[in-house]
Amino acid sequence: MPAHPGIIRPDDAALNAAMERTLSVLASVFHALGPGEHTLDIALLRTDDLPLCHGVEFPPGADVQLSGILGDDDYYTLAVYLVFALEGSTVTGATLIATTITEPYPRVCGWVVRDGWLHPMDTASLEVALIPCPGTEAEDRDVYTAPTLPEPTGMDEESTRG
Repeated sequence: MPAHPGIIRPDDAALNAAMERTLSVLASVFHALGPGEHTLDIALLRTDDLPLCHGVEFPPGADVQLSGILGDDDYYTLAVYLVFALEGSTVTGATLIATTITEPYPRVCGWVVRDGWLHPMDTASLEVALIPCPGTEAEDRDVYTAPTLPEPTGMDEESTRG
C-alpha cells in the first residue's frame, strides 16, 4: 500500500529521466536569468489534492549544480519537487517562479510544467499567480514573460508524461 493514498509511485525509468531533466531545467533557468541574486519558488498540486510549495534563495554567482553537491537541503527539496512535477504522474499542476533582485524593483518571471518541461507563463497568468494572500501587502515588481527554455534532445515518450 502506498504511503499516501491516491499516489502511485512512478517507475524507476520515469523518475531517472525526470531527474536528468531536472538538472537540465535548473541549468537552463539560471542561464536564462543571467547573473544576480535569484529566488526560485515551486508550487505543485499532487494528485491527492495536497498542495506543496518551496522556495530557495541563490546568492549572486551561485552554481546551481554545485549547490546540490554541497548538500543544501533547500536545494534538494526544490529539486525533488521539480523531479515529480516533470515526471508528472503524481502531480496535476506545477509552476516555477523566478525572482531576480534588481533595483528599483525585483524582476519576476515564471514557467508552468507541462509535458515534462517548463513552458513560459505570460504576464497575465503570472500576475494571477503572484496575487498576495489576503491581509498582506503587494510587492512592487517588474513582471515579464519568462524566456523559452531549450528542451533537451532525446526526450522519450516515457519522460514526457508531466
